[in-house]
Amino acid sequence: QVQLVESGGGLVQAGGTLRLSCAASGRIFSINVMGWYRQAPGKQRELVATIASAGSTNYADSVKGRFTISRDNVKNTVYLQMNSLKPEDTAVYYCNVGGRARPNYTIFGSWGQGTQVTVSS
Repeated sequence: QVQLVESGGGLVQAGGTLRLSCAASGRIFSINVMGWYRQAPGKQRELVATIASAGSTNYADSVKGRFTISRDNVKNTVYLQMNSLKPEDTAVYYCNVGGRARPNYTIFGSWGQGTQVTVSS
C-alpha cells in the first residue's frame, strides 16, 4: 500500500500565492510520475501539472507561467508552487503518484485525499 498526505491548501486573495505538498509513504520501491489535478464544483477533474522521475514537467495551459511543480525524490514528496492565483483556480487539488511497490514491484497509482484551494476576488 502507498499512502499520500497532502497539505498547504487554504484561502487566498487573487494575486496571492500558495504552496501545496504531497508526501508518499508505504511500500514504495520506485516512483515514476507525480502530478497534481484539480476539480472545481460541477466540473470534471483536470490535469494541472506532472513531473517525471528525471524532472521533465508538463503543465496545463491555464497555469503555465504561474505554477511550478517540483519533487524531492529522497522525501518522496511533490510540491506545487502557485503564484498569481486567480479566482478560477478555486478547486480541490489532488496529488497523484505512480510507480512500483514492494515486495513484488507491482505497479501502483495512488490519489491524495484532496486539499481545498479558494481564491477570492
